[in-house]
Amino acid sequence: MKNSVNSSAQQPMIVKYVETLHSGIQSQTLSRYAIGYVLRGSMFIYDGDKRRQLTRGDIFYLGIGHHYIEHFPENGQPFEQILVYYTPSDLQRILLHLNITYGLNISNSHSCENCSHRMHVSMPAWGSIRNFFTNANNYLRDEDFHHDETAENIKMTELIYLIASHEDCCIKSKLLSNVDAAKENFEQIVYDHIFKDISIEELSQLTNRSLTSFKKEFRRHFQMPPHKWYIRQRLMHSCLLLISTSKSISEIGNECTFPNTSHFIKLFKKEYQMTPATYRARHINTSMTLAEPEKKEESIREAL
Repeated sequence: MKNSVNSSAQQPMIVKYVETLHSGIQSQTLSRYAIGYVLRGSMFIYDGDKRRQLTRGDIFYLGIGHHYIEHFPENGQPFEQILVYYTPSDLQRILLHLNITYGLNISNSHSCENCSHRMHVSMPAWGSIRNFFTNANNYLRDEDFHHDETAENIKMTELIYLIASHEDCCIKSKLLSNVDAAKENFEQIVYDHIFKDISIEELSQLTNRSLTSFKKEFRRHFQMPPHKWYIRQRLMHSCLLLISTSKSISEIGNECTFPNTSHFIKLFKKEYQMTPATYRARHINTSMTLAEPEKKEESIREAL
């Protein structure tokens, strides 16, 4: 499993990624929000014991934190995608510019289970978005574009306009929810400590909140208590390590910050109704295959 880290200091705003070979499940840690588009090939985004398939022409949103993604080239051609990264301050600046300069009034009343509690959402791109990413792909072929901050900002403003002025949908709802910089800082601290041995009391101090205030805000962001959420995130990571590496059960439990192997196995079985060894064996015996095009989301356990 590969791991990649994105930070505004290391990466430009608009990036094209090309993957010529299927390299398995990759762990990606984002420190900025991202809007992406699949130019060629297909991909899976994993969410616990479920995975969602995206194909050419799909637009998707990735929140700050850890994502587990698998890319598939097609017909001998590489997998290609474009990611546009942004921070709440970027978003605030652009939305304010659109409002003052062009009188764009932005509203959003969209709410659904598909996006309200997820770190990622996806959907087929509409016409203007497809055209945007086609043009962006042409720009990215020009080396000068990668060093032109003004050009990047213009393209970023165009993308934000196309999404914010579109009818209410999951992508628009997620984008507009990112304006709150305080929310970003809180979530970043939480995600930074998933695999660290730290108490809830210490986390509350890092976010400059009392223990009671921290727990209340945590539940508002993640819809469950801190301890339960951290265990679930670590178990999700262990699933991907089980099916994408040859590490031992004890090594995986240790890497995912469980105090001992027996405790890891007990929690894993409670969450997934099978032991880690059984989970891995099912994957080995029945290799995962791409879902049917019309079946966009499926359970990993069903696929296994």
